[in-house]
Amino acid sequence: MVESTEYPQPDDVRQGESAPHQMVRAAPRWLRDLGFTSWLLVGVTLLLVGAVWLLALTQTIVMPLIAAGVVAAVASPVVAWLQNHGVPRILGAVLLLLALILVGALVVVVIVGGISGESASISKHISSAETTVQGWLKDLGIDQQSASSATSDAHSSASSIGQALLHGVTVGVEKLSSLAFFLALTVLSLVFLLKDGPTIRAWGERHAGVPVEVAHTVTGRILQSLRGYFFGVTIVAVFNAVVVGVGAVILGIPLAGTIAVVTFVGAYIPYLGAWTAGAFAVLLALGGAGEEAALGMIVIQLLANGVLQQLVQPIAYGAALGIHPLAVLVVTIAGGALFGAAGLILAAPMTSAVSRIVGDLRAEPATPMPGAAAPAPAG
Repeated sequence: MVESTEYPQPDDVRQGESAPHQMVRAAPRWLRDLGFTSWLLVGVTLLLVGAVWLLALTQTIVMPLIAAGVVAAVASPVVAWLQNHGVPRILGAVLLLLALILVGALVVVVIVGGISGESASISKHISSAETTVQGWLKDLGIDQQSASSATSDAHSSASSIGQALLHGVTVGVEKLSSLAFFLALTVLSLVFLLKDGPTIRAWGERHAGVPVEVAHTVTGRILQSLRGYFFGVTIVAVFNAVVVGVGAVILGIPLAGTIAVVTFVGAYIPYLGAWTAGAFAVLLALGGAGEEAALGMIVIQLLANGVLQQLVQPIAYGAALGIHPLAVLVVTIAGGALFGAAGLILAAPMTSAVSRIVGDLRAEPATPMPGAAAPAPAG
């Protein structure tokens, strides 16, 4: 009679388990962690894709809510200050809204009015700039036909831009009824957010599915990052507008005030807005004040959006963001590519908020979930 030999099973392989389960338990720990992380990333990616798809379908209401939420997050301290000085919150919200509308209308009047009042001069400047550029191309050795073709394309583009600047607002309001709908929803949402912001925040923190302290930390960091970011952007925008406007006056460039306002507004569109405003200023300088003024404006734009801005930005942003400028550039471009204008503007402050939230949660002791068993005492 042959005695059967039983081999001891490994400790990490349980009896009765299937072969796949035994293979998983026999895999190295680092491989199991990698697999778990991979599935976690897949799940997060699917969740983000689904959320973006859903938001795209409902952008009619989502975009006004995002715009109103950003404005309310930045401007709500003003309403709180008015409330602390005896002004009812609803009245403070209405007064702030009226002030924002007045400022926006003033900016539009300065830009559109200045351009419309100088439309004939702008056309002459553009034609002069076209001739100058064509002469430069010839000096560089480009043949007459290629130079004429290039300047014709530039003239066509400039004419389109001029028409958009001179008539785009009126035509847009007449043809795009969605603009009025967007503004109406934004204003309505902004009133409610300014009036009931603390109540809405408290309700969201109680129903976030995490301890209230954690939810309060998350919302606080988001608000702090948004306010710090846009406060810093405003300081940089004022600085750039002053530098460019004073430079335009010194160089004798027409529409110096309009150039300064366009520079200020363009600073709120990361990277693209500032350089677009700079191209507008250089074009007017080239046509209205000559080649030397255009070269001077190019130098001013490079200084305002380059060296000088790098000196102002750390002071303007302070500890609001706390992320490297290269990271700001990368996340801004990625946010714009994925989420359009909203991603372009919100990518940097939201990245900063996430970074600080993670740091706060790591620094704080873990808060037990409601109903969870208390840890056993040591010893």
